[in-house]
Amino acid sequence: MTASTAKKLSAIERGEIKAIHAKVTKKSPAQADRVVSMISGVFTYMLDQEKISVANPAARIQKNPAVQRDRFVQADEMPRLFEALANVPSEAMRDFFLLALLTGARRANVSEMQWADIDLINGVWHLTKTKNGTPQNVTLSPEAITILKARSEAASSAPFVFPGEGKTGHVVEPKKAWATLLNHAHIENLRIHDLRRTLGSWQARTGASLTIIGKSLNHKTHQATAIYARLDLDPVRQSVNTATSAMMAAAGMKSGAAIVQLPTQKAA
Repeated sequence: MTASTAKKLSAIERGEIKAIHAKVTKKSPAQADRVVSMISGVFTYMLDQEKISVANPAARIQKNPAVQRDRFVQADEMPRLFEALANVPSEAMRDFFLLALLTGARRANVSEMQWADIDLINGVWHLTKTKNGTPQNVTLSPEAITILKARSEAASSAPFVFPGEGKTGHVVEPKKAWATLLNHAHIENLRIHDLRRTLGSWQARTGASLTIIGKSLNHKTHQATAIYARLDLDPVRQSVNTATSAMMAAAGMKSGAAIVQLPTQKAA
Protein backbone atom coordinates (compact mmCIF):
# COMPACT_ATOMS: atom_id res chain seq x y z
CA MET A 1 0.00 0.00 0.00
CA THR A 2 1.48 3.36 -1.02
CA ALA A 3 1.53 6.46 1.11
CA SER A 4 -1.27 7.99 -0.96
CA THR A 5 -3.59 5.04 -0.33
CA ALA A 6 -2.56 4.19 3.23
CA LYS A 7 -5.30 4.53 5.82
CA LYS A 8 -5.44 4.32 9.56
CA LEU A 9 -7.13 1.22 10.92
CA SER A 10 -9.78 3.40 12.52
CA ALA A 11 -10.67 4.77 9.08
CA ILE A 12 -11.24 1.40 7.41
CA GLU A 13 -14.91 0.73 6.83
CA ARG A 14 -16.81 -2.52 6.75
CA GLY A 15 -17.85 -1.99 3.12
CA GLU A 16 -14.20 -1.89 2.04
CA ILE A 17 -13.47 -5.24 3.63
CA LYS A 18 -16.60 -6.78 2.10
CA ALA A 19 -15.48 -5.49 -1.29
CA ILE A 20 -12.05 -7.12 -0.84
CA HIS A 21 -13.74 -10.36 0.18
CA ALA A 22 -15.97 -10.31 -2.90
CA LYS A 23 -13.04 -9.59 -5.23
CA VAL A 24 -10.83 -12.37 -3.88
CA THR A 25 -13.78 -14.78 -3.83
CA LYS A 26 -13.87 -14.68 -7.64
CA LYS A 27 -10.42 -16.30 -7.66
CA SER A 28 -10.53 -18.39 -4.51
CA PRO A 29 -13.42 -18.50 -2.01
CA ALA A 30 -11.24 -20.15 0.62
CA GLN A 31 -8.50 -17.55 0.21
CA ALA A 32 -11.07 -14.77 0.50
CA ASP A 33 -12.23 -16.16 3.83
CA ARG A 34 -8.64 -16.37 5.06
CA VAL A 35 -8.04 -12.73 4.07
CA VAL A 36 -11.02 -11.58 6.11
CA SER A 37 -9.90 -13.73 9.06
CA MET A 38 -6.45 -12.16 8.89
CA ILE A 39 -7.87 -8.64 8.80
CA SER A 40 -10.20 -9.46 11.67
CA GLY A 41 -7.26 -10.81 13.66
CA VAL A 42 -5.35 -7.54 13.21
CA PHE A 43 -8.28 -5.51 14.50
CA THR A 44 -8.82 -7.89 17.42
CA TYR A 45 -5.17 -7.61 18.41
CA MET A 46 -5.17 -3.81 18.22
CA LEU A 47 -8.37 -3.66 20.24
CA ASP A 48 -6.87 -5.92 22.89
CA GLN A 49 -3.82 -3.66 23.01
CA GLU A 50 -6.15 -0.63 23.30
CA LYS A 51 -4.50 0.96 20.27
CA ILE A 52 -7.87 1.60 18.63
CA SER A 53 -11.36 2.04 19.98
CA VAL A 54 -13.51 1.35 16.90
CA ALA A 55 -15.53 -1.80 16.40
CA ASN A 56 -13.97 -4.60 14.36
CA PRO A 57 -15.30 -3.98 10.81
CA ALA A 58 -14.27 -7.48 9.68
CA ALA A 59 -16.29 -9.24 12.36
CA ARG A 60 -19.21 -11.43 11.27
CA ILE A 61 -18.66 -10.92 7.54
CA GLN A 62 -20.45 -13.79 5.83
CA LYS A 63 -17.98 -16.50 4.83
CA ASN A 64 -18.27 -18.40 1.59
CA PRO A 65 -20.13 -21.73 1.76
CA ALA A 66 -17.69 -24.55 2.37
CA VAL A 67 -17.33 -26.92 -0.55
CA GLN A 68 -17.74 -30.46 0.70
CA ARG A 69 -15.40 -32.79 -1.15
CA ASP A 70 -16.42 -36.44 -1.32
CA ARG A 71 -13.74 -37.88 -3.60
CA PHE A 72 -12.09 -41.16 -2.63
CA VAL A 73 -10.51 -44.11 -4.41
CA GLN A 74 -13.28 -46.16 -6.01
CA ALA A 75 -13.25 -49.96 -6.28
CA ASP A 76 -12.45 -49.90 -10.00
CA GLU A 77 -9.57 -47.47 -9.39
CA MET A 78 -7.93 -49.50 -6.64
CA PRO A 79 -6.16 -52.02 -8.93
CA ARG A 80 -4.77 -49.21 -11.09
CA LEU A 81 -3.61 -47.30 -8.03
CA PHE A 82 -1.70 -50.27 -6.62
CA GLU A 83 -0.24 -51.15 -10.00
CA ALA A 84 1.06 -47.60 -10.31
CA LEU A 85 2.40 -47.72 -6.75
CA ALA A 86 4.32 -50.86 -7.61
CA ASN A 87 6.14 -48.94 -10.31
CA VAL A 88 6.97 -45.79 -8.33
CA PRO A 89 10.77 -45.34 -8.69
CA SER A 90 11.15 -44.07 -5.13
CA GLU A 91 10.42 -46.57 -2.37
CA ALA A 92 10.04 -43.65 0.03
CA MET A 93 7.27 -42.10 -2.06
CA ARG A 94 5.59 -45.46 -2.53
CA ASP A 95 5.60 -46.05 1.22
CA PHE A 96 4.49 -42.48 1.90
CA PHE A 97 1.36 -42.84 -0.20
CA LEU A 98 0.63 -46.33 1.11
CA LEU A 99 0.84 -45.21 4.74
CA ALA A 100 -1.35 -42.19 3.99
CA LEU A 101 -3.93 -44.61 2.61
CA LEU A 102 -3.60 -47.33 5.27
CA THR A 103 -3.62 -45.00 8.30
CA GLY A 104 -6.02 -42.32 7.07
CA ALA A 105 -3.61 -39.76 8.53
CA ARG A 106 -3.29 -36.24 7.16
CA ARG A 107 -0.45 -35.57 4.74
CA ALA A 108 1.33 -33.29 7.21
CA ASN A 109 1.27 -35.96 9.90
CA VAL A 110 2.68 -38.60 7.55
CA SER A 111 5.38 -36.14 6.51
CA GLU A 112 6.33 -35.52 10.13
CA MET A 113 6.07 -39.15 11.25
CA GLN A 114 8.88 -39.96 13.69
CA TRP A 115 10.23 -43.32 14.79
CA ALA A 116 9.97 -42.25 18.42
CA ASP A 117 6.17 -42.08 18.08
CA ILE A 118 5.75 -45.54 16.55
CA ASP A 119 5.11 -48.67 18.59
CA LEU A 120 5.50 -51.55 16.14
CA ILE A 121 4.99 -54.18 18.83
CA ASN A 122 1.52 -52.95 19.73
CA GLY A 123 0.73 -51.52 16.32
CA VAL A 124 0.13 -47.93 17.41
CA TRP A 125 1.35 -44.60 16.10
CA HIS A 126 1.15 -41.91 18.80
CA LEU A 127 0.27 -38.49 17.41
CA THR A 128 0.63 -35.63 19.88
CA LYS A 129 0.12 -32.90 17.28
CA THR A 130 -3.00 -32.98 15.11
CA LYS A 131 -4.97 -30.42 13.14
CA ASN A 132 -7.79 -30.24 15.68
CA GLY A 133 -5.41 -30.15 18.65
CA THR A 134 -6.48 -33.53 20.02
CA PRO A 135 -3.77 -36.19 20.51
CA GLN A 136 -4.46 -39.40 18.62
CA ASN A 137 -3.41 -43.02 18.74
CA VAL A 138 -3.46 -44.28 15.15
CA THR A 139 -3.93 -48.02 14.85
CA LEU A 140 -1.55 -49.68 12.40
CA SER A 141 -2.86 -52.51 10.26
CA PRO A 142 -0.58 -55.52 9.60
CA GLU A 143 0.15 -54.05 6.16
CA ALA A 144 1.19 -50.69 7.65
CA ILE A 145 3.37 -52.43 10.25
CA THR A 146 5.12 -54.44 7.52
CA ILE A 147 5.93 -51.26 5.60
CA LEU A 148 7.28 -49.54 8.70
CA LYS A 149 9.35 -52.55 9.72
CA ALA A 150 10.97 -52.63 6.30
CA ARG A 151 11.72 -48.91 6.49
CA SER A 152 13.09 -49.21 10.04
CA GLU A 153 15.55 -51.89 8.95
CA ALA A 154 16.94 -49.57 6.29
CA ALA A 155 16.58 -46.36 8.30
CA SER A 156 19.45 -43.99 8.95
CA SER A 157 19.93 -42.06 12.16
CA ALA A 158 17.30 -39.51 11.08
CA PRO A 159 14.36 -39.20 13.49
CA PHE A 160 11.83 -39.07 10.66
CA VAL A 161 10.35 -42.03 8.82
CA PHE A 162 10.51 -39.98 5.63
CA PRO A 163 13.64 -37.81 5.95
CA GLY A 164 14.20 -34.93 3.57
CA GLU A 165 16.98 -32.56 2.63
CA GLY A 166 15.10 -29.33 3.41
CA LYS A 167 15.04 -27.26 6.58
CA THR A 168 12.34 -29.40 8.18
CA GLY A 169 14.41 -32.56 7.86
CA HIS A 170 11.49 -34.48 6.40
CA VAL A 171 9.48 -34.79 3.20
CA VAL A 172 7.07 -31.87 2.90
CA GLU A 173 4.89 -31.86 -0.22
CA PRO A 174 5.39 -34.72 -2.71
CA LYS A 175 3.27 -33.06 -5.40
CA LYS A 176 5.42 -34.12 -8.34
CA ALA A 177 5.52 -37.77 -7.28
CA TRP A 178 1.76 -37.73 -6.69
CA ALA A 179 1.03 -36.23 -10.10
CA THR A 180 3.22 -38.85 -11.77
CA LEU A 181 1.48 -41.63 -9.84
CA LEU A 182 -1.98 -40.46 -10.91
CA ASN A 183 -0.86 -40.17 -14.51
CA HIS A 184 0.40 -43.75 -14.53
CA ALA A 185 -2.74 -44.98 -12.75
CA HIS A 186 -5.02 -43.07 -15.15
CA ILE A 187 -6.83 -41.56 -12.19
CA GLU A 188 -8.08 -37.99 -12.24
CA ASN A 189 -9.13 -35.46 -9.61
CA LEU A 190 -7.63 -37.30 -6.66
CA ARG A 191 -5.66 -35.48 -3.98
CA ILE A 192 -3.33 -36.90 -1.37
CA HIS A 193 -5.85 -35.88 1.28
CA ASP A 194 -8.45 -38.01 -0.50
CA LEU A 195 -6.51 -41.07 0.64
CA ARG A 196 -7.59 -40.17 4.16
CA ARG A 197 -11.19 -40.04 3.02
CA THR A 198 -10.69 -43.33 1.19
CA LEU A 199 -9.99 -45.26 4.39
CA GLY A 200 -13.06 -43.75 6.06
CA SER A 201 -15.23 -44.52 3.04
CA TRP A 202 -14.09 -48.14 2.91
CA GLN A 203 -14.67 -48.46 6.63
CA ALA A 204 -18.23 -47.28 6.06
CA ARG A 205 -18.85 -49.68 3.21
CA THR A 206 -17.53 -52.58 5.31
CA GLY A 207 -19.98 -51.83 8.12
CA ALA A 208 -18.14 -49.52 10.53
CA SER A 209 -20.23 -47.09 12.56
CA LEU A 210 -19.78 -43.34 12.19
CA THR A 211 -18.43 -43.24 15.73
CA ILE A 212 -15.72 -45.78 14.94
CA ILE A 213 -14.81 -43.96 11.73
CA GLY A 214 -14.62 -40.66 13.60
CA LYS A 215 -12.37 -42.23 16.23
CA SER A 216 -9.99 -43.76 13.70
CA LEU A 217 -9.69 -40.51 11.71
CA ASN A 218 -9.66 -38.29 14.82
CA HIS A 219 -12.65 -36.25 13.71
CA LYS A 220 -13.72 -33.80 16.38
CA THR A 221 -17.34 -32.82 16.90
CA HIS A 222 -19.09 -31.43 19.97
CA GLN A 223 -21.54 -34.32 20.04
CA ALA A 224 -19.12 -37.19 19.55
CA THR A 225 -16.01 -36.08 21.41
CA ALA A 226 -17.07 -37.65 24.70
CA ILE A 227 -17.91 -40.93 22.98
CA TYR A 228 -14.56 -40.96 21.17
CA ALA A 229 -12.73 -40.49 24.46
CA ARG A 230 -14.44 -43.56 25.98
CA LEU A 231 -13.70 -45.87 23.06
CA ASP A 232 -10.70 -48.17 23.23
CA LEU A 233 -8.67 -49.05 20.16
CA ASP A 234 -9.88 -52.63 19.69
CA PRO A 235 -13.02 -51.87 17.63
CA VAL A 236 -11.10 -49.19 15.74
CA ARG A 237 -8.33 -51.64 14.90
CA GLN A 238 -10.82 -54.26 13.71
CA SER A 239 -12.53 -51.71 11.47
CA VAL A 240 -9.27 -50.41 9.98
CA ASN A 241 -8.03 -53.94 9.35
CA THR A 242 -11.32 -54.94 7.72
CA ALA A 243 -11.29 -51.88 5.47
CA THR A 244 -7.63 -52.49 4.58
CA SER A 245 -8.36 -56.11 3.64
CA ALA A 246 -11.24 -54.96 1.44
CA MET A 247 -9.00 -52.46 -0.35
CA MET A 248 -6.35 -55.14 -0.89
CA ALA A 249 -8.99 -57.49 -2.29
CA ALA A 250 -10.29 -54.81 -4.65
CA ALA A 251 -6.73 -54.29 -5.87
CA GLY A 252 -6.40 -58.00 -6.54
CA MET A 253 -3.86 -58.47 -3.75
CA LYS A 254 -3.60 -60.59 -0.64
CA SER A 255 -3.65 -58.74 2.65
CA GLY A 256 -0.75 -59.04 5.04
CA ALA A 257 3.00 -58.85 4.88
CA ALA A 258 3.30 -59.12 1.11
CA ILE A 259 2.32 -55.49 0.59
CA VAL A 260 5.92 -54.32 0.60
CA GLN A 261 6.56 -56.61 -2.34
CA LEU A 262 4.03 -55.08 -4.70
CA PRO A 263 3.86 -56.86 -8.04
CA THR A 264 5.63 -54.83 -10.70
CA GLN A 265 4.37 -54.44 -14.24
CA LYS A 266 5.68 -57.09 -16.60
CA ALA A 267 7.72 -55.81 -19.47
CA ALA A 268 5.79 -55.72 -22.73
